[in-house]
Amino acid sequence: MPDRTLAEVAPPRIEYREEPCKSALSRVRGMHFTWSLNPYMGCAHRCTFCYVRAFERRADRPSGEAYGRSIRVKTNIVAVLDAEVHKRSWRHETVALGSATDPYQPAEGRYRLTRGCIEVLARSRTPFEIITRGPLVVRDIDVLREAAARVPVTVNLSVPTLDEHVWRNTEPGTAPPRQRLRAVRMLVGAGIRAGVGMAPVLPGLSDRPDQLLEVVRAAHDAGATHLWTRTLYLGPGTREHFLDGLSRVWPEEAVRYASLYRTAYLDRSVEQPIRARVERLSRAVGIADRRTHPIEAPPPDHQVALL
Repeated sequence: MPDRTLAEVAPPRIEYREEPCKSALSRVRGMHFTWSLNPYMGCAHRCTFCYVRAFERRADRPSGEAYGRSIRVKTNIVAVLDAEVHKRSWRHETVALGSATDPYQPAEGRYRLTRGCIEVLARSRTPFEIITRGPLVVRDIDVLREAAARVPVTVNLSVPTLDEHVWRNTEPGTAPPRQRLRAVRMLVGAGIRAGVGMAPVLPGLSDRPDQLLEVVRAAHDAGATHLWTRTLYLGPGTREHFLDGLSRVWPEEAVRYASLYRTAYLDRSVEQPIRARVERLSRAVGIADRRTHPIEAPPPDHQVALL
């Protein structure tokens, strides 16, 4: 009997571990943001390409099928964050929510930790951005609007592809991509800066010109204020899990990927044309900030004066 595709496999039972944290913010280097904030560790979305699997393997934690079956819920993170951003040494640098695990995965519906963190960041006049695959973000439009009136706020909905077969077999625990696009439309309609992250684009699976154009057009139709793209990263841990899934669903691609990814990164000769095509499509389609009633924070000098 042939292996079932990932889309046919029943979702696993997930354990939620309620554990306090000692710190909320983690310093980040080499990125456009300075701090990361993750109310949860582990992710129920179970994306086969998740780069966090590589970090988990380095930490000697499960990075294969077991990843995402145990979610740590940092029950006290709102209070810890509040203390950290009210220290005299806090410089109000940009914080990213969702850099290591999705802040709007299903657990957020119950625990509301991301919402609490947004409220703390807004009160402390700390700029932040969110990246998520969870349409649940629209629940927090009220606090996002309040935050955006104080500090720069950006929301990114990750929509790598609209190809249903690719989506179901690489993002098995996520909401349908078009639900995420509806979330973009609602956020933009509320005046919030919200765009689309086409990440990761998968060579041979989601990088055909028609597939890329479909996402860019849909992002434009949803009112996305911006669009960016990344290709697949296959660090140890992520590599093994992704290639295993690939061999079950797209066996003809498994050997090619092993050759394409001799290191964790895609060769520039393959990556650059993909990124260049998406940039051309974005310009041609007209991706831009077209909010009719944008909510904008005061200038930085004025924000400092309000502290």
